[in-house]
Amino acid sequence: MKAIALDEFGGPEVLSLRDLPDPLLTPDGVLIDMRAAGVNPVDYKIREGYLRGAFPHHTPLIPGWDVAGVVAAVGPAVTAFAAGDEVYAYARKDSVQFGTYAEKVVVADRAVARRPASLSLAQAGAVPLAGLTALQSLRDVGVRAGDTVLVHAAAGGVGHIAVQLAVAMGAARVFGTASPGNHDFVRSLGAQPLSYGPDLPEELAAAVGGDGKVDVALDYVGGEALTQSAQVVRDAARHGSIVDAKTALEQGGRYTFVRPDGDGLAYLGKLADEGKLLVEVQQEFPLAQAAEAQRLLAKGHVRGKLVLTV
Repeated sequence: MKAIALDEFGGPEVLSLRDLPDPLLTPDGVLIDMRAAGVNPVDYKIREGYLRGAFPHHTPLIPGWDVAGVVAAVGPAVTAFAAGDEVYAYARKDSVQFGTYAEKVVVADRAVARRPASLSLAQAGAVPLAGLTALQSLRDVGVRAGDTVLVHAAAGGVGHIAVQLAVAMGAARVFGTASPGNHDFVRSLGAQPLSYGPDLPEELAAAVGGDGKVDVALDYVGGEALTQSAQVVRDAARHGSIVDAKTALEQGGRYTFVRPDGDGLAYLGKLADEGKLLVEVQQEFPLAQAAEAQRLLAKGHVRGKLVLTV
């Protein structure tokens, strides 16, 4: 199969398109012919070696944790899927080597869900990591009907989905930080946009009214935004981050590291088919241009997601 792989950590130039053996189909595995693979910040962090202390790494290393495609075969223990099914999955494993920047991917059946009819394969490929991150972080801080919610980086891959999920969960009001050029986009998702910066707590307080606090604050960017989250939330236990575990926990909040979950993907698919979840794909790249996609993502300010396609 064709795959993007690396043999050493470094910049985008260490990625190359090469021929590698097809992945081994495990007893509970689903072999997927990849049609789309979301590009996530964790992908270039793996390429640079930042996750060596968190997971075993082996080379040649194929990056990528998102996949959407067509089932080619299933292991003998798999009963929920069959060849020809269109599916998507968050394909993180316990070690980093056999990722989704490849023509073929094997994923444990428990992490797989059927592609929502309302999403293209490219859109479905953009969902798994970002969508499950948004869903699990919202659940970790206990978002419920009637809440006022602040979402940092609301136009990004995780943030634009989190805004819509908060609305679907019954949040009374949702606020989202974004650069000015993305304010109309954030507004279209159902949130009131706010700009980043040191004046955010005061601007939010004026917009919220009352005690000037929100019920929930979710950080998807880190830095000043995470510090501000603890300042603007009524109960510190109801602010969370996916970026900085140490700071979030020291502030009394929660840290979410996304977990594979086929049932969670099925729930996201149901929302998409009900018209409650739109997925923004800023740009698609052919698999061979994975390095260029990572360069663009690392610059920041991507609206929604970038996707590799076969």
